Amino acid sequence: MDNTQEYHKELQKIQDKDFTHNWVSSSGFLFYLQVGCIVAFILGGCYTLSTKRYSKTKVVAPVQESSLYTPKYK
Repeated sequence: MDNTQEYHKELQKIQDKDFTHNWVSSSGFLFYLQVGCIVAFILGGCYTLSTKRYSKTKVVAPVQESSLYTPKYK
């Protein structure tokens, strides 16, 4: 009988530390993991926009005069 009680105590210790058996700690961990991923995604998008999107591009082909900011017509 004493051996069974020790087994159940050890089993309870292991289950308390286990991620899948402790609902409170696992849900908190998953929530903060989600928040971290969303923040990383937003910061990565902002960084990409600031480095790539707002850079000046060189125009290879000449621009038609009728499509300029102040168009020139014949």
